[in-house]
Amino acid sequence: MSEVINHFLKYVSYDTQSKDEVDAVPSTSKQRILAEELVKELQAMKAADVRIDEHSYVYATIPATMDKAVPVLGFIAHMDTSPAYSGAGVKPQIVKNYDGKDILMNADTGLTMSPVDFPDLLKYIGQDIITTDGTTLLGADDKAGVAEIMAMAEYLLAHPEIPHGTIRIGFTPDEEVGRGADFFDVKGFAADVAYTVDGGGLGELEYENFNAASARVLIHGSSIHPGSSKGRMRNALLMGMEFHNMLPAAENPMYTEGYEGFYHLDSMTGSVEEARLDYIIRDHSKKKFEEKKEFMTRVADYLNHRYQSGTVELILKDSYFNMKEKIEPHMYLIDIAKTAMEDLGIEPLVTPIRGGTDGARLSYEGLPCPNLCTGGYNYHGKFEFIPVQSMEKVVKLLLKIVEKFAEK
Repeated sequence: MSEVINHFLKYVSYDTQSKDEVDAVPSTSKQRILAEELVKELQAMKAADVRIDEHSYVYATIPATMDKAVPVLGFIAHMDTSPAYSGAGVKPQIVKNYDGKDILMNADTGLTMSPVDFPDLLKYIGQDIITTDGTTLLGADDKAGVAEIMAMAEYLLAHPEIPHGTIRIGFTPDEEVGRGADFFDVKGFAADVAYTVDGGGLGELEYENFNAASARVLIHGSSIHPGSSKGRMRNALLMGMEFHNMLPAAENPMYTEGYEGFYHLDSMTGSVEEARLDYIIRDHSKKKFEEKKEFMTRVADYLNHRYQSGTVELILKDSYFNMKEKIEPHMYLIDIAKTAMEDLGIEPLVTPIRGGTDGARLSYEGLPCPNLCTGGYNYHGKFEFIPVQSMEKVVKLLLKIVEKFAEK
């Protein structure tokens, strides 16, 4: 079995699920266990400048093997997995020579994954596919990226005869809860440009992402016995429903694709007295993004006018912005990645990210950082899968990009 798969199967055995609404970074102490393991492996490979900081960010260097001055190139991936689904006790299974039929994931429960529901499976007939047993996510987002970078590093460090410039490696915690770049040491990383290895299916190449914000809506009601409540009860739950129903019904993730943005009601809790609605707001267009936030503000103002001032509190917080404007002055990064893919027989699929990466924020901090594929599908749930051959090709892709930079 190839080294990248060995790395991957090892890393998914670590539970590194991050946690929302925690001020500390990392948000869960268990992320540091994998971070420390990566440090040990990088030291064993004889990487240079290996370090881990107090927030569990891991950094290392693959020293240059030639005198020619080329841009210092970085590769970055995140160690945590999504809070959306359990990452504890992952039991990966490899379906050899996939035949295009339903995959039995768990014999005890009868759970299957069908190409009828997940047609991307049909692209990989004859290949080996790694799935879960249906009780956890797999963790390819982004332990596949971590494994691919580690396999690349291992190969280059074992073959110093390969000419290349200085290469930086960075692994981050808490990307899944929007904090992966909070304490990233851009200055100390000292790369001119970088790629995150955090995308989906083989060939994906991304330099556009959503502008993103969170919105918390707090509704203050007034509870009173329903038998004597006429004219006096103010039901926070109903007012919360009223708030939501005033948002554009079609601007919902269920009905959007491509460059279309949305309001997503992520959670709703409460009682007659108090209610809380948590949203995420997304749009590729900065103008439409700002309009979405302004619309939510107007809805809150309207309900405060209708009921009384202070009934609705709206807390808006920007998360990250579209990296497109920061990548466009460095489009050679996209050209190099596309050419590298084509050299390896991979069809480049330049698509907008309907989400975000650490690279989006890092691009705004002065480190241009588009996103490369890992090979995985169906992230954040039990139907996550990744083809073995795709991971092997991504390692070759990273090596080919390094080669292209050496020629630059």
